[in-house]
Amino acid sequence: QVQLVESGGGLAQPGGSLRLSCVASGFTFGNYAKTWVRQVPGKGLEWVSGISSDVRVTYYTGAAKGRFTISRDNAKNTVYLEMNSLKPEGTELYYCAKHLTNSMARSMDSWGKGTLVTISS
Repeated sequence: QVQLVESGGGLAQPGGSLRLSCVASGFTFGNYAKTWVRQVPGKGLEWVSGISSDVRVTYYTGAAKGRFTISRDNAKNTVYLEMNSLKPEGTELYYCAKHLTNSMARSMDSWGKGTLVTISS
């Protein structure tokens, strides 16, 4: 079965950094685009960043651009999200997701269970 397992969350201070990881299994990792999505306190889900099957193609929302970096290692079946200059947004739940194809324009068909990120001073 398709599995996506996030890790790397925890407590960080505003302005600090965290590196999230998502280990995938159950499908050919290199054939699909990947996305990081988060649930913000008091808000719904929002897309954060995505990466195509080609590790050189990435995309970020305006809020993430310049602060976050997405990457992937196909040999390790892992996608990463390096988060810098963290803002005091409380506790957020970050998910990684698999797209239907190698394009981020296509829908996401599988999500992990998420990893908690708490930003507090």
